[in-house]
Amino acid sequence: MFHIVRYRLLRLITQNSLSRTCLKLMFSRLVTFEQIPKLWFSSHSLAGSKNIILMGPPGAGKTTVGRIIGQKLGCPVIDIDDDVLESAWNMSVSEKLQDVGNEQFLEEEGKALLEFSASGSVISLTGSNPMHTAGMQHVKRNGIVVYLDVPTMVIMSRLKSMEVGRIVGHGPATSLKDILQFRKQFYRRWYDVRVLCGGSMAAEVVAEKVLDAVKRYQNSEVETYISTRSTLKRNSHKYFSDVVTEGLASDGGLFVPERGLPELTAEEWQSLIEATYAERAQVILERCIHPADIPASKLREIIGTAYGENFTCSKIAPVRHLTGNQFLLELFHGPTASFKDFALQMMPHIFAYCIPRSCNYLVLVATSGDTGSAVLDGFGRLHDTDKQRIAVMSFFPEDGVSPIQKSQMIGCQKENAWAVGVRSDFDFCQSALKKMFTDSDYTGYLTVEYGTALAAANSINWARLLPQVVYHASAYLDLVHQGIIAFGDPVDICIPTGNFGNILAALYAKMMRIPIRKCICASNENNVLTDFIRTGFYDLRGRKLVPTFSPAIDILKSSNVERYLHLISEGDGQLVTQLYNQLENQGHFQLQKGLHAKLQQDLVAGWCSEEDCLAAIHSVYSTTGYILDTHTAVAKVVADRLQDRTCPIIISSTAHYSKFAPAILRALRITEIKQNPLSQLHLLSSYSPLPPVHWGLLETLKKNENEGHRVCAADLSMLMSCIETLIQNHFM
Repeated sequence: MFHIVRYRLLRLITQNSLSRTCLKLMFSRLVTFEQIPKLWFSSHSLAGSKNIILMGPPGAGKTTVGRIIGQKLGCPVIDIDDDVLESAWNMSVSEKLQDVGNEQFLEEEGKALLEFSASGSVISLTGSNPMHTAGMQHVKRNGIVVYLDVPTMVIMSRLKSMEVGRIVGHGPATSLKDILQFRKQFYRRWYDVRVLCGGSMAAEVVAEKVLDAVKRYQNSEVETYISTRSTLKRNSHKYFSDVVTEGLASDGGLFVPERGLPELTAEEWQSLIEATYAERAQVILERCIHPADIPASKLREIIGTAYGENFTCSKIAPVRHLTGNQFLLELFHGPTASFKDFALQMMPHIFAYCIPRSCNYLVLVATSGDTGSAVLDGFGRLHDTDKQRIAVMSFFPEDGVSPIQKSQMIGCQKENAWAVGVRSDFDFCQSALKKMFTDSDYTGYLTVEYGTALAAANSINWARLLPQVVYHASAYLDLVHQGIIAFGDPVDICIPTGNFGNILAALYAKMMRIPIRKCICASNENNVLTDFIRTGFYDLRGRKLVPTFSPAIDILKSSNVERYLHLISEGDGQLVTQLYNQLENQGHFQLQKGLHAKLQQDLVAGWCSEEDCLAAIHSVYSTTGYILDTHTAVAKVVADRLQDRTCPIIISSTAHYSKFAPAILRALRITEIKQNPLSQLHLLSSYSPLPPVHWGLLETLKKNENEGHRVCAADLSMLMSCIETLIQNHFM
């Protein structure tokens, strides 16, 4: 290990330059807070020169809310309509609009805004101010823009009751609803913070929400992350940008929000019922990611890129009725045909935004099947400049994934994205990566020798887990929108579970006040989680991983259970450390009765045999014409056994059936099964009664049928050597 010894010598010389990679981010924070006056000495006191600028459609209540805020803060209140425009024009706004027409009105209004200046005030904009770019750029320079986001139907009702006959842009050829929808793009362009305003929300309540939102915007220090194994009270906090970059905590734990996830009120959730998937994602993620880490405008850009044309269904994550009280949440419409696309079309762009520019990054991921192709595809879609400094390696069990999954991973390789087979199982791959991340000598050597830092893209990385919360919340809102339930009615969720990330995201949605009653954990024959949830005893002793038809959940050591135990133990890092040290050293741990009782308030569990999995696929196809993939079939079997039919149950359909063609052909009793993955897909396609195979999967296999990949022995030093070789080839 000569390179490690050499690194230790170099570290003595370059200690200052080897501070954590977020040093740049810390510096930028300090600059920001030096430049911006401290506006908040208490929850309702304002100092300094910054304005609070209220923006939203006509009828949003900007004027009334502005007056309430001004009274609370004891500062000037300026209404652009009354105090600026009408004063400058010597006529009412409606008269001016009638006099000059729509286009000229916007220009006149913009000019007035350009000549306006104020400081330390509460400013209520007009509904059309945001449509004038130069005017908004001018006013935004000395203010925090707060978007009062009121549902369109509520605004239309208010305008009708106010007898407002016309707004800017409204005419015989354009409906009021169309104008209001059109304007949203301008509101979304300019705001710093958003306040969701339901139809029945009193102005005083909205004012309080505005103050809270501005206070949050001004103070990023309170939104920090800690390790699940942290026992320190000081110097252990990280910001969102840090945890995205670092992935795994230095003590081996996983990062979690120190104060938990934010809660949305029932009225706030209900305001999203009519929203698109991307709009729901924007609102939820804005609440979970501080704007100091990712501003709202950048987050919108990332979400638009992630959930754009690369998804084949416009609803992104549609919910469809299966049978009885069972509904399927289809999570396979992304480019690689699995639920992993929801995080991995977004996470690479988040990662590229958060990391410092001064260092190259190699992202490592261990996969039991679906993550591999999703991470390779996601990072392979980065801009060329980002590809030069960010590369990804996906380690998978060489003989532990389906032939189509392997071919897909190989086909998704790009100039900065590589698939590496390991002659072992997923648990070895995941453990090996964790050892590398926590080996400071090895990671430090790579930084000094090659200017390259390691990062993680498994669900151990918080940025992988967070986007998954969105589709669980969205599924519930879709059932409300479809009239299946009223908001507040409970639902159960059943999820095929391996590494516990997907089901943990559902539990986080529940924490955020989506009315989820129980999460049903569905396992295959590798049913360690079923036993754990039922007994509180996590026992790996004597267990051997069994290859199944549902390889993505062929996992024994489920990483994200650690986050859940930290949650229900109320942040007891010492207990989590004790449990996981015992698991690592002795192969088991036992929960205390009180903690196990808490777990069972959220979770129930069951498992499914291989025979029952295939039988479920055949039965559902025979009765409905729908084809479940093998993982969804596992969840369907367990849901049938454990649901009590007193509420709807949402089954997560985590992959497209065509990724598992041999098992599907066997389940449907089609005897001719070819060995070549592309031939298997063609065989499925040839049966006209079947739903079509996934477009992206077929195209990937067609284009890359003859590509190869690297294969490594199940040896940590061999994996390290492979990593070093690829770093040399890509970055040097």
